[in-house]
Amino acid sequence: MEKKSQLEPIDQGWLDYLSQYITDHKKSVMEKVLTQRTRFLTVVLEDIFKPHNASAVLRTCDCFGIQDVHVIEKVNMYKINPFVTRGASQWIDLHKYHNKEGSAVQDCFSALKQKGYKIYGTSPLPGSISIHDLEPDEKIALVFGNEHEGISAEVQENVDGLVHIPMLGFTESFNISVAASIALYELVKKVENYDHPDFYLTEYEKQILRMKWYRSVVTRPELHEKAYLKTRNV
Repeated sequence: MEKKSQLEPIDQGWLDYLSQYITDHKKSVMEKVLTQRTRFLTVVLEDIFKPHNASAVLRTCDCFGIQDVHVIEKVNMYKINPFVTRGASQWIDLHKYHNKEGSAVQDCFSALKQKGYKIYGTSPLPGSISIHDLEPDEKIALVFGNEHEGISAEVQENVDGLVHIPMLGFTESFNISVAASIALYELVKKVENYDHPDFYLTEYEKQILRMKWYRSVVTRPELHEKAYLKTRNV
């Protein structure tokens, strides 16, 4: 964890000020969700062709308590579909990687590696292990490729391993949002067998999210911020 001096300061007064304009019920729900939020598992979407599929994955991640989703943009730029996310994008952190001059894949993977993730590409290629055999004994990032070609050759060459969902029928793959749901369910269920001290968010991370979430649910937060700053300058 970063030293406290390196962390972004939190204005508790501003947080308390916003809190006045949020119902007790809403704050109670947020607190319950915060206790179950994690960055131990994360999802990477590579060049998703259909925005509604990516948006469905965001909704899935929120449902499983996954805080971060990483989107690698190459040909396809991702724009959130609010009708599909059903508000889920409001609660998670979306990280986008686009690099015209270099490699968005490398940018994304470097950022994940620095945070201690082991990266697995989802693919039925030879050498891929079943999702049932993948043990979440360390931080895991799952990479899902686009609907037409799956993960790219660049991703295949740079991941730590490949993982797939066993298929019993003639169809070769699930829809990406379905695949993400099955994979995350399997990992979240397994992680209960481990006592990871850093599975859930730190108190500092929770405070950062409270600030973000409070601002997102309060009407005209910029006006409230001006009013709050006036009280501090009195």
